[in-house]
Amino acid sequence: MASFGDDDPRVPVTVLTGFLGAGKTTLLNHILTASHGKKIAVIENEFGDVGIDDALLQENTKTQVAEEIIEMMNGCICCTVRQDLVVVLKKLMDRVNAGTHLDAIVIETTGMADPAPVAQTFFVEDTVSKFARLDGIVTVVDAKHIEQHLDEEKPDGVENESVEQVAFADRMILNKTDLVEEADLVRVEARLRSINAFAPIVRSTQAQVSVDSVLDIRGFDLNRTLEMDPEFLDTEGEHEHDDSVSSLSLRETQPLDLDMIQQWIGVLLREKGADIFRMKGVLNIEHSDYRFVYQGVHMLFDGNFDNPWGPGETRESKLVFIGRNLDHEELRNFFEACVSTPALQQKKVDALRFKIGDRVQCNTSNGWVPGVVKKLMYREANMPPGMCVPYQVRLDSGAMVFAPEDADMCIRAA
Repeated sequence: MASFGDDDPRVPVTVLTGFLGAGKTTLLNHILTASHGKKIAVIENEFGDVGIDDALLQENTKTQVAEEIIEMMNGCICCTVRQDLVVVLKKLMDRVNAGTHLDAIVIETTGMADPAPVAQTFFVEDTVSKFARLDGIVTVVDAKHIEQHLDEEKPDGVENESVEQVAFADRMILNKTDLVEEADLVRVEARLRSINAFAPIVRSTQAQVSVDSVLDIRGFDLNRTLEMDPEFLDTEGEHEHDDSVSSLSLRETQPLDLDMIQQWIGVLLREKGADIFRMKGVLNIEHSDYRFVYQGVHMLFDGNFDNPWGPGETRESKLVFIGRNLDHEELRNFFEACVSTPALQQKKVDALRFKIGDRVQCNTSNGWVPGVVKKLMYREANMPPGMCVPYQVRLDSGAMVFAPEDADMCIRAA
């Protein structure tokens, strides 16, 4: 996903999920009819025959713009998606380009096992990501019945939708709090945090919450989130439970080696990506004055160097994993192996094929040119953040070059 900063002109998108009966429709109706002064497109990702509450539409319909798009009296837009979500988002984009103003888009994931496919749309569809940004995943939770849903035994190979919906959340709306006692709420909140320790929980009755607590929460904008809450990626203590879905927070004050981080994350996503619901973090990378910010949903990963570290700011890496069957000790060990220590750098030097003084040939724009290795694990000031190359070479012509990889396509023995 592109990085735009605080003045991001794209339309923020909230993915709304939750188990049947939790109160999603009530929340949607509240958003559609409230006098909030915002123009919001509500997309119901429903593949059945019944869309958004028919009585609500009959009462509040202003005009029917297209088969899938219905405009409400307060300016909101209802869409029932019976085709590819991308198609409907592009139709909304066309309306915006034609002059329609939109403050936000809410997508309800009715009938879906988890919100990942919707969230992933904003990682892989360039046209969509240029028009709209994924703002956050909001899960509506039924305070009275959530525990039995979380405990429900599923056949082998069938996922527990409620667990996944909690695990993916950037924010949880704990609804129907009037139906249970305070002790029950405390127990339920602890249970929810045992699955996802990082999503704030907002209590509600009949889904009556401020629209601002659902929209523009910037759950996928880690820079903004950390500015508002520097401890966002910290855990509030350990929560233990038998469920296979858990969350893990890792912290490190020493700089990390970019190559090691990329290799580790690459292997992790290839081998266990299906079990990793969410990854997010801010990393302190060796040889960089910029923070490396990343987000991941299953096997899709988006990371880049973003804002510089502030004056006096503690350069600390914070990572969050939420997933199924996470091996916490293994993740910690691999993460610690990415710390840029003298021992790690020496290990990388020892693994190189050539040593200082060796005669080599470098693949240049003039073909293969002979020279002598002058430095190992070399870095120049104008290189990209975190970059360090295996070799600096002085060619026989006197020119100084570097080999970006320790591979025969770049450098070979003379």
